[in-house]
Amino acid sequence: MDGLTELLACIQDISGGNYSNDIMELTKDGYDPYVREVAESVGMMMVKIEAREFALEQAYDDLKSNIVNTVKATARGLSLRDKYTRGHGERVGRYAHRLALSASFSEEDVWTVGLAGILHDIGKIGFSDKLFFNEDVRVDDEMLAEIRQHPESGFRMLRGLKFLGPALDYVRSHHERLDGTGYPNALKGEEIPMGARILSISDVFDALTTTRTYQEAMPLDKAFGIIRKLAGPSLDSELVEIFIKEIEENGLEVVEEEFSTCTDKDGVAKPACSYLPDPKVSDL
Repeated sequence: MDGLTELLACIQDISGGNYSNDIMELTKDGYDPYVREVAESVGMMMVKIEAREFALEQAYDDLKSNIVNTVKATARGLSLRDKYTRGHGERVGRYAHRLALSASFSEEDVWTVGLAGILHDIGKIGFSDKLFFNEDVRVDDEMLAEIRQHPESGFRMLRGLKFLGPALDYVRSHHERLDGTGYPNALKGEEIPMGARILSISDVFDALTTTRTYQEAMPLDKAFGIIRKLAGPSLDSELVEIFIKEIEENGLEVVEEEFSTCTDKDGVAKPACSYLPDPKVSDL
């Protein structure tokens, strides 16, 4: 039967998810009528399956987008408890996105790192009020222990969202340090995911370049000097230099509207908004 072998091969490909127009070639004149009839039916079925798969993929993408937007909104909700959280997550996310891009990460990994940056402090939602209103209170051991739990708390909050993938570990490990002095798991060197190292640099840099209750935003040269000093024992040296080059070329992030903050490209201080614990506590 002319075309039977090709028909069976096409059906096998389609059953494996390889949809092509080869099946439609078998509906043309020159092939056995039975082969043409079956090919046409299989072709129509293939088109319907493709349409349904596309609709399912679109629905999944929409669902994922809605979930991500909800989680982002939750992270931004920190600003309702403390004005110094406003804009911090957004800026860290943007810095992390830019650094990952400059470090030649894949498109998917750049997205993942940027999202992790926005969500990195989501675990602080569970902080007690005394941590958000501690301007005149010295950080004691109990408060410090609570602070050190926020990366793990954030991980636990988000771990049900499987599509976040490695972003979960980036959130949990953004306070780890290369020399093992970080938290919550005292990871060292290569144990720390590259995405988490990017978040660490972005987080520290935003801490230095935004005004807090006890410290004005630092000029760029001073901030660069500090993260260079931290490179090696705490931060990834190669990534620090890539980051500094990116900032020198493209400037600082300024989050507009209700999350307005930061300094401009020339390092001139503007109204700030990132929450950061008392700098006297070295491992914050």
